[in-house]
Amino acid sequence: MPALLKQENMRLYILGVLILMIGGVVTQAQNTINPTKGYSPQIGTTIAMLEDLKTRVTKSVENLDTKEVDFLLDNDANRIGALIYHLAATEKYYQVYTFEGRGFTGEEAEKWKIALKLGDAAREKITNQPINYYLDLWNEVRKETLRLLKTKNDRWFKSKVKTGNMNNHWAWYHVMEHQANHMGQIRLIVKRLPE
Repeated sequence: MPALLKQENMRLYILGVLILMIGGVVTQAQNTINPTKGYSPQIGTTIAMLEDLKTRVTKSVENLDTKEVDFLLDNDANRIGALIYHLAATEKYYQVYTFEGRGFTGEEAEKWKIALKLGDAAREKITNQPINYYLDLWNEVRKETLRLLKTKNDRWFKSKVKTGNMNNHWAWYHVMEHQANHMGQIRLIVKRLPE
């Protein structure tokens, strides 16, 4: 009997060690940033971070109904839908700014300006759409970002934007930090949604 207990304890011990090792590998993999394949190293690393942020924002909101998407925390707040539209608009602006060295055309401004600025106009006009409407806008913009960044290399990333004093890397870092800031804002609103 004691030998069987020792053997069973050894099996449980080995099983426990394996579970901890596997768990450690999975946890380690989730806490690393590696360049996305098909891109130069610095651009690929930035893309990995942009995609991680976008996934986390999406998971925070993807199951909200339209009433929740339109919820206003107070009279000066922004709706979740407007904030997602704002993230797409900001990313779109930096696309044309970094890849073409310009601001929005009149037609582009018509589509993106209210979302870019937010405020009273956004509270009035960006409303009454399901969450997928806003996520689809952002997905469309991101798809184009990924396509355009694939055409560039790290030398371009280090170079200055044609019409500004920042380099392209800083511009895309700003898009990323902007998304992180609004992710916190969105999550706060989600936590405050009425039950």
